[in-house]
Amino acid sequence: MKLGDRLIDQLEREFSGDPWHGAPLLGILDGVTAAQALAHPIPTVHSIWELVLHIAGWKEEVTDRLRGQLAGEPAQGDWPSPAGHDEAAWQAAVRRLRASHTALIDEIKRVSEASLDGAVRDERDRPLGIGLAQWQSLLGILQHDVYHAGQIALIKKAGDSH
Repeated sequence: MKLGDRLIDQLEREFSGDPWHGAPLLGILDGVTAAQALAHPIPTVHSIWELVLHIAGWKEEVTDRLRGQLAGEPAQGDWPSPAGHDEAAWQAAVRRLRASHTALIDEIKRVSEASLDGAVRDERDRPLGIGLAQWQSLLGILQHDVYHAGQIALIKKAGDSH
């Protein structure tokens, strides 16, 4: 199996499939309402909605890096604020998350195996994940998603207990 196919397999598993670690991100988000997504049941912790926008933004950023664009922060910032507070706005945020995931998978399918070994543009900047090979950035976004999915699961559980 080619590296790109392996990366796609793991990204699909953590997002909506059957990951080794437990529930996939979309499974964790299943049934979350706008009110739950906006809530802060754990003080000083980002809301589920903020986390969803953060995850989507970084997926978009890594997709841009695969397309050869200069590496940096996501276009809408690291932690964008929700654009609304109602169910329609929440569903739009979830659709953006799905679209960002689909675009990333489509881009991995498009690039050559050799380009996955190539570096992202710019010098190494650890906080921004710059200066890595493309495949390392893709593993990084996988790790990023799983990390934040765990946070969302805990926030969801904390909200259920209130």
